[in-house]
Amino acid sequence: MSRIALSYGSQTGYPEGVAEALHEKPTTPEVLWLNVSPSFQRLDQKLLLCLANRSRVAHWAYFQTPDEPSSLEVALTLLHDYVKGCDRPLHLVGHSTSGLLGLLYARQFPRRVKSLTVLSVGVNPAVDWKAHYYTQLELLPCTRSRVLTQMVYTLFGRQQVHALKGWMELLEADLTQSFSLHSLMQRFSLFPASVPVPLLVCGGHHDAIVDPVQLQGWQPWLKPGDRMWLCPGGRHFFHATHPQRVANQIFSFWDTTDPQATPSICLQSAYS
Repeated sequence: MSRIALSYGSQTGYPEGVAEALHEKPTTPEVLWLNVSPSFQRLDQKLLLCLANRSRVAHWAYFQTPDEPSSLEVALTLLHDYVKGCDRPLHLVGHSTSGLLGLLYARQFPRRVKSLTVLSVGVNPAVDWKAHYYTQLELLPCTRSRVLTQMVYTLFGRQQVHALKGWMELLEADLTQSFSLHSLMQRFSLFPASVPVPLLVCGGHHDAIVDPVQLQGWQPWLKPGDRMWLCPGGRHFFHATHPQRVANQIFSFWDTTDPQATPSICLQSAYS
């Protein structure tokens, strides 16, 4: 059965210090961070801490058992069950497939979304690391372990031998535990289209999964006021390695949707 984990700060899995920075008062959040990849949750923590220095942030997570089919409709329904209980439109933020979920939600329920920020989501928003993994597994005469090793280098850069095993285990966990639109049998695609809410599209300059060409493909679909930003030196998980830069871009974008907002400051965290 699908499950949702909701929290305003004292969320299991955060390092010491994040709970204090996130606002624990049980009020409607201003920002909703979306996550459909529980194994990658720790890669979001630095950016969440930075965002929480300014705004009330809630974390919405979608979990499914290995016996459940991956269904965008189920995820969207569960997300809407939560958002419709909020007393204001929310800033939605998501990385990769989580960003795709936010994109589809904003198209379906634009009045409930104040803005949408997508990280590592290209003009074909269904493209993620799993699509690349399954394509390589199908085409290359390599073992599964060899393909996973190459994916570690593609996603995170060259690694020391002692760290490589940990990254491979992380990818293995994401393949088995996370929501996915792709499999060895087929890859899912989605036609690009505009979004009826203010949109910020962010990507890593050295992202080999959603490369700058995929990001630039958004240009015909952007409205006046929408923004696009490439993180210098960033890879696919650029928000984990450059959280302060990413947060400052998001804050600047939010200020354009709320002219009364106070100046944006992202405080340095102990985890930077």
